[in-house]
Amino acid sequence: MTHINLPYGRETLGLDVPEANLVGVYAPHSVAPVADTTAEIKRALAQPIGGPRLRELARHARRVVIVADDITRPTPTQLIIPLLLDELQAAGVPDTAIQVIIALGTHRQMTEQEIVEKFGEQVVRRVPVINHNAFDDSVLVDLGTTPSGVPVQVNRHVIEADLVLGVGSIVPHHIPGFSGGAKIIQPGVCGHRTTGEVHLLSVRHERSLMGVTESVVRQEMEIIAEQVGLRAILNTVLDSEGRVVGAFYGDPKATFRRGVELSRQVYGVPVPGLADIVVASSYPCDSEFWQAHKTLYSAELCVRQGGTIIIVTPCPEGVAATHSGVLQFAGRPMAEIDAAIRAGEIEDLTGGALALAWANARRRATVAMVSGGITAEETRALGFVPFDTVDEALADAFARHGAQARVTVLPCAPDTLPLLDECCEG
Repeated sequence: MTHINLPYGRETLGLDVPEANLVGVYAPHSVAPVADTTAEIKRALAQPIGGPRLRELARHARRVVIVADDITRPTPTQLIIPLLLDELQAAGVPDTAIQVIIALGTHRQMTEQEIVEKFGEQVVRRVPVINHNAFDDSVLVDLGTTPSGVPVQVNRHVIEADLVLGVGSIVPHHIPGFSGGAKIIQPGVCGHRTTGEVHLLSVRHERSLMGVTESVVRQEMEIIAEQVGLRAILNTVLDSEGRVVGAFYGDPKATFRRGVELSRQVYGVPVPGLADIVVASSYPCDSEFWQAHKTLYSAELCVRQGGTIIIVTPCPEGVAATHSGVLQFAGRPMAEIDAAIRAGEIEDLTGGALALAWANARRRATVAMVSGGITAEETRALGFVPFDTVDEALADAFARHGAQARVTVLPCAPDTLPLLDECCEG
């Protein structure tokens, strides 16, 4: 037996896999973090990609908005934003002309304590830090539609600024291929309908776009970000422990693509072939299934058609704080969910889009779940099979696939990009 420890929130769960059955254990590469994170951020600011330095870009700005990711992302905003504020001050922009908007997308609101933890007391003292609310029409401005017909609603504070900056990290993501870049605007500070329509562009593909740099979804996000006036981004690439490996600052498009090169090196993991069974931990996206579902797409990339995916996730906040209605339709077949969306029966388009993604994964594999935060009833409503322990789920999978079944383990599935040879895909 090979003993494997799976991260499970702040704990670990042990798993024993027969050595002869184990394809491998695959996680992001161990890449040395930078020696001094502050120095690396300053270097990035001093060496802009595809545009001017921030102090030059901001010289005539009267109102600046910094859009930054939320507590579900480990971007070191508490280190980055003070340096941005100092650069803006050097350009003649006082703190009183600056505010930070938290790019929640359709996530729940952050508490005051979480805001201090994420952004630091220094930032909170210097400038307002405001939660975005995708469901409050009073804070949204209607900008019409994109050329493809997506309705664009964006946070009013962002629209009213004459300089918009984005702060985030670049990691593989199933909707736009990678997070980072224009994603800080869409879905970050857009209305829920805008986000739902863009998500639908992604999930109607046969397979996840995870790891794909250029797609219709990335194009749509960049059109919206340009329309809003996103002028520059500071994106980091982190290791699996949240430490900075590299920082990139400059033009949103060029900087994002430069960062993707490093992100792919960190998170892209060669996998020799498809497995019958994939055991995947949701770490570090453990808070609720709305984050933990990212486990599915890495697993989906390395499981054979008709195989089994075992999701291991604590989910202390349950299924989805802001999308609880998904339990009413998530377990349906993919075609039935899509028909309900098109007919207007499912009004939560973002929830509907992710339900489509989950149903698509179920078409490829049986999905089992081990979770202390999601009940067996909720698991079944999601279309998955509940188990109390990983050993029980694995034993069930072996019983169905046979004693020779091949097993792949992903201890940090949401941050792992499996890379298979073309001959192994299918």
